[in-house]
Amino acid sequence: MKKYNFAIYGCGMIANIHADAIKSLDEAKLVAVADVNMSSATAFAQKHETAAYTDFNALLEDENIDVICLCTPNGTHAELALKALEYGKNVVTEKPMAITTGDCDRMIEATQKSSGKLMVISQLRTAPDIIKAKEIVESGVLGKIVLCDLHMKYYRSEEYYKGSWKGTLAMDGGGALMNQGIHGIDLLQYIVGPVKNIKSIVKTLMHNIEVEDTAVSAVEFENEALGVIEATTAAYPGFDREIKICGSKGYMEIRENCIEKLFVDGVMQDCEKYTSLGAASDPTKLAFREHANQFLTLIRVLNGEEAEYVNEYEGRKAVDIIARIYKAIKTPKCL
Repeated sequence: MKKYNFAIYGCGMIANIHADAIKSLDEAKLVAVADVNMSSATAFAQKHETAAYTDFNALLEDENIDVICLCTPNGTHAELALKALEYGKNVVTEKPMAITTGDCDRMIEATQKSSGKLMVISQLRTAPDIIKAKEIVESGVLGKIVLCDLHMKYYRSEEYYKGSWKGTLAMDGGGALMNQGIHGIDLLQYIVGPVKNIKSIVKTLMHNIEVEDTAVSAVEFENEALGVIEATTAAYPGFDREIKICGSKGYMEIRENCIEKLFVDGVMQDCEKYTSLGAASDPTKLAFREHANQFLTLIRVLNGEEAEYVNEYEGRKAVDIIARIYKAIKTPKCL
């Protein structure tokens, strides 16, 4: 299998996850990093034993670089990806793919014209229990799916937002849904299927930010199931994400990326107990293994193998659901 050279643009917290994931793979090599702040790029490069570049264009012009990971603020993803795809680079963008569906569509069009591939980070899709959960729903062992609930009760302090692009409309694109909640929304639609109708109440209850910190939506899926999406960054001290799927023959409870309960035809199945990493209250407590799984899937595709990956079409789905939630909001700060 060919080895691919990766570069990272943006040297913040999530970039460390990308770097550790790349370095864990025999099929990948981290060859360069760049940031608008050269001192940040230099420090990051020293930590990960790679080269530091002065700007994004330097990454684009380096023919030795096969894949560029975008670890920059949400609002920059679209323009950076469009530029990289124009150069024929393969692009990995952190979630969300973009902060509007219009920008997602521009990225889809650019990918169709480019020799490069686009992958969106939705790393939890690679977790064994998430794959199993999708198979369980599709197998019909739970019977007709009736209710599907997603609870994302996170906590972020005021300091988390202070002096940052986080919580701004231009760079974050949204709050508890677009930033923290997008992984859960992606998993819900991935496991259960497309969402048909949405009715929502969205507010900013605790933080001094331009976007929402609390949202509740009632949803109807295309399979006729109903559900609730709850998202907040104001629930102290923060709780693990929970998905509960109820059918006519049983139910399944998922905590983070682990099936915690599975009840089918009157019998409770054996499930592993999930041990929390604490990311609900501290976003730095993330593991890199599932990012590595995503990178490996992309490498397989680049090598011409048949493999499903979170491409531009898949990445758009969660953004579209969130955009539809925001569409009905009357408060100007959340538009």
